[in-house]
Amino acid sequence: MPIGSGAPLVLIGGPCVIESEAHALSLGGAIAAVARRFGVPYIFKASFDKANRTSNQSFRGPGLDAGLRALAAVKATHDVPVLTDVHEIGQVRPVAEVADVLQIPAFLSRQTDLIVAAARTGCVVNLKKGQFMAPGDMRHAIDKVTATGNDRVLVTERGVSFGYHNLVVDIRAFPQLRALGAPVVFDVTHSLQLPGGGDGVTAGQAEYIEPLAAAGVAAGVDAVFLEIHEEPARAKSDAQNALQLDRLAPLLERLVRIDAVARV
Repeated sequence: MPIGSGAPLVLIGGPCVIESEAHALSLGGAIAAVARRFGVPYIFKASFDKANRTSNQSFRGPGLDAGLRALAAVKATHDVPVLTDVHEIGQVRPVAEVADVLQIPAFLSRQTDLIVAAARTGCVVNLKKGQFMAPGDMRHAIDKVTATGNDRVLVTERGVSFGYHNLVVDIRAFPQLRALGAPVVFDVTHSLQLPGGGDGVTAGQAEYIEPLAAAGVAAGVDAVFLEIHEEPARAKSDAQNALQLDRLAPLLERLVRIDAVARV
């Protein structure tokens, strides 16, 4: 699936965390159907382990083995590529046997050994820009991937820390990241987190998903990244900044129209 260089806008989306194989299959199929309706290429995203939860009482996911089985089932059943995070070097090889895109979490975006290990698999590597990093700083992370001979790299904007418990997206980041030579992904829903802003959980502002996504597509991003759930209030991770499933169709319709104009 091509991303960038004039290719159509891509949707990367799914639940924040794999809640169960059955849930991943159901939600992945529903999202894929909406994406097909609007001709939007789709990559399923979910994490098998959320290693950076605010509280150690929070649900982290099913773990590596069960998580990879769920991802493989989504991939085979719905014929879509899948993306998931890797947090440790030991996870890279088994995850690469299933996932099409290995994601380096924002808080690990300077971890050289992890990035290099992911790059050496030959998989696409999605580098999420740390909340503490300027756009231009990501050239070093990109170089760590391409130095292995793997030029299949994406870079993702997910907001920058703005005081305590807040993130802000600087629209100037999109052309600055594009100038680094890699396709640019906009992680809309994580940009609307209020990290640690809840009582032991990350709060969020899902009411701003649509305008923020529209602004990013108008600025020329190559893909949008959305956490999606059929009932966000019951989501086991990032409930307050997930897009409700029934809002996906009108949002995608709007984004496709904006993308068509932005490309002229």
